[in-house]
Amino acid sequence: MTQRVELATLRDRLAVDELISEYAVAVDDGDWEAYRGLFAPGGRADYRSAGGTEGDAGTVAVWLAESMRAFSVRQHLIVNRRVRFGVLEQDVGDTADVRADYVNPMRLAAGEGAGAPDFVSGGRYAFGLVRTDDGWRLRQVVIEEKWRRTPERTAPAGVG
Repeated sequence: MTQRVELATLRDRLAVDELISEYAVAVDDGDWEAYRGLFAPGGRADYRSAGGTEGDAGTVAVWLAESMRAFSVRQHLIVNRRVRFGVLEQDVGDTADVRADYVNPMRLAAGEGAGAPDFVSGGRYAFGLVRTDDGWRLRQVVIEEKWRRTPERTAPAGVG
């Protein structure tokens, strides 16, 4: 591998990592316009394993906005990111698959119970990315919830 290829790959890895971080921040901050902007045209998300929905980025953003109202504090910690670059139309490096684990602590909104107990879940994300004229964008997000800890009362279904 030449130095030029190594530098381009490093630059792509940093851009992919930034996109995943932007995803977490958009969800945590409830910035649904930014969330939609992270997706390539036709991009989709699947939150069904966490009790949620599946669909295009706009549809899922509407669902997330409604579901996340139950929580005053959200913090997606996305770690152990494994990036693999793929081939699109014969060009190496124009797609990427990222597998990353997550822990997602959230605090129920005020008035939702004594002491606003925590809701915490964990699992794995599968992100499919594509290089576009606007940089790296999500073509697919699939969440695989593996566990959840809820307060004594039942937390709202479909959060993740």
